Formats: sequence, C-alpha cells, structure tokens
Amino acid sequence: MTEVPFALAVAAGTLAALNPCGFALLPVYLTILVTEDQQSRASAVARAAISTAAIVSGFVAVFALFGLALAPVAGVVQARLPWFTIVLGLALVGLGGWLLGGRSLPGISRLARRGPAATRTIPAMAAFGASYALTSLSCTIGPFLAIVVSSFRAGSPLAGLLLFLGYAAGMGMVVGIAALALALARTSLIGRMRRLAPLVSRAGGLVIALAGAYVAYYGWFELRVLRGDPADDPVIGAALTVQGWFSGAVAELGVPVVVMAFAAVLGVAGAAVWRSRSRRRVRQQTG
Repeated sequence: MTEVPFALAVAAGTLAALNPCGFALLPVYLTILVTEDQQSRASAVARAAISTAAIVSGFVAVFALFGLALAPVAGVVQARLPWFTIVLGLALVGLGGWLLGGRSLPGISRLARRGPAATRTIPAMAAFGASYALTSLSCTIGPFLAIVVSSFRAGSPLAGLLLFLGYAAGMGMVVGIAALALALARTSLIGRMRRLAPLVSRAGGLVIALAGAYVAYYGWFELRVLRGDPADDPVIGAALTVQGWFSGAVAELGVPVVVMAFAAVLGVAGAAVWRSRSRRRVRQQTG
C-alpha cells in the first residue's frame, strides 16, 4: 500500500495534539468543557464527544488545505502565522478575563434557547480546531508533509487518504481521552458541589487567560526568532519542558496503549450515557 507504516501516521497524530506551538490550547478546550453548564452526565459526555470530533475536523482540514494546496507558498504563509498566534492568544486572554469577572461564556445563554448543547457547538469547536492547527503549523507541518502528503504526491491517493485518516485518528484519540475523562469526572465531582460552580468558572477563566498569554508570548517569540534573535528564552524553555514530558509520555506508551485507553474511556462513557438515559426513562414511567 505504502512505504510509510499506518501506525507511524497515527503516532504523528497523537503527538500533534501535544505539539510545542499549540499545546497550550488543549487545556483551554478542556477548561471550556468544565466551565459550560451541563444538566446531566449524558449531555456532558455527548458535548465532549461531538466537540472533540469538531475540533479534530477543523484541525485536519487546515492541514489538508495547507499540505495539498498551499505547500508551494508554505514559506510565505508560515512567516505570517506568528501574528495569528499573537492575536489568538490575546483573544483568549480577553475570554479568560471575561470568565474571571464572574460572567458565563459569551453567547451560551442565548444559544441554549436554539437547540441541544451538544450540536450547537459544532461550528465554534471546528473554528477552534482550525485555530489550533494554524497555531501548530510551524511545529507539525513537517511530519505531516513527510508522512501524509508525500503519499498523495507519489501517486498513491488511497494510501495518502488512509494515512490522513490515521493522522486524524491519532489526534482525536488523545484529545478524546482527555475530554471524555474530564466530562465523566466533572459530572461526578462538580455536580455534587453546585455551590462551587462560580469558583469553577473563575478558575477556568484564570487557566484560559494564562494559556492565552503564553500563546501570545509564543507568537512573539517566533517573530523574534524569524528576525534572527537567539532562540533561548526562559519562559518558552520552561513550557517546552512540560510539553516534552507529556509528549514523551504519550510516545513512550505507544499507539496500542493509546488505542486501548481510548477504547476504555469510550466504553465507560457509553455505559454512563446508557445508565443516565435508563434512569431518565424509569423516572418518566414512574412519574
């Protein structure tokens, strides 16, 4: 089929979720899941699953566009990406400040009247995934081009498509494990401590603001490096140490362990949703 192993594409996808350029956006996404109001475990799990699928779709769509259509002008585009990173980081700082002020996520109460929470977030999460990808391009486009796009250009579209799906699956499993596990823990712990809900929202705002500040700082760091300044920076160095620990742990576990962990979390989440719906049906029948 191809000289590039399918498992290598999956492994590259798992590491793409924890890349040095955009890894700060993963806790932002998880914080958003925590701070949004969920009425039940089933809705929390559904939100986590659908939002993760939307984020991964937005992420890999940007990589597909960049790798297949924009590769000839990759150098010009990449030189402008740090400015996008700075703007995105400042926007996240603003969002974090909004939550720190005791407010809810912008537009949530208005959107809640329009439809189910699990489906109304698809466009927003897909856009977040696209932003995640644009922030991550500088660090991850090289492996993506080497593993996936090279297969398309070598005249193996089917092999390239399978590798592309493997790359998407690798990222989706890492993000999905974190999101689904958090959704399950959230409804078990936070649901029993309703009085702490305002503090959870404010704490989430602090996390988002700090992550946004780092994202903006990283964009400024990239601009300085592109101008020829030294690449040594204490803030970036400390953050990359943390990122390296997480990505190293995922790489050491390997694809089979990640697949088993994802299957286990998915099974627990599915069982939780089934129990929640069964209890709801029983209450409706007895009520």
